[in-house]
Amino acid sequence: MKGRRTQYEIYWEILVFCREQRTFTSIINRCDMNSKKGQEYLKFLLGKKYLVVEGERKLYMTTAAGREYISLFNGLYQELFNERPGFKLS
Repeated sequence: MKGRRTQYEIYWEILVFCREQRTFTSIINRCDMNSKKGQEYLKFLLGKKYLVVEGERKLYMTTAAGREYISLFNGLYQELFNERPGFKLS
């Protein structure tokens, strides 16, 4: 699949990247978005409890609910497109 990422693919990419603790800056750099959009995506994921913020450095980490989203979306994506996503699953 080519073209722009959907918001669901961006959520997926953020959650996959945050399986290890990550800073806000590393997330927006890795997922190739500006800070305003990054804040919106992270706020949504935090609200859904797919991400948590830990420690003084505000490190983001995927929760069990977020890992469930990764698993479900991965299966759906592969069923629909029969290919891996256009980003590296770190």
